[in-house]
Amino acid sequence: MSKIKPSSTHQENKQLLEAACPEIYAANQISGQWTVAICCYLANGKLRFGELKKLVPTITERILTLELRKMEERKLLVRTVYPEVPARVEYELTQSGLELLPVIRQLEQWGIRHKARLEAGL
Repeated sequence: MSKIKPSSTHQENKQLLEAACPEIYAANQISGQWTVAICCYLANGKLRFGELKKLVPTITERILTLELRKMEERKLLVRTVYPEVPARVEYELTQSGLELLPVIRQLEQWGIRHKARLEAGL
């Protein structure tokens, strides 16, 4: 959902870095605060849009929609629309999304340790 033109120097640099460094590619796939948060909430199973909105009350509906679309494009989650009236839509992590969960837990532990070191002045 990037607003950067595909032919921009920034985009070219990003693609070159991603091609040369799998860590940068991976970091770019989960960049931004909402992707990780949404993954954490979907870790326990399927959720509907309204349920996600309640879990992340500070996100606007527009941004949540954009984030879910971006995650769907990146194959981190799947969106299932049920033919009901009113339509029921559920989101759940794909295999790739599920494989991110241990990485997110490691980031959590690193964040706790790093924050404690900063607060301790280390």
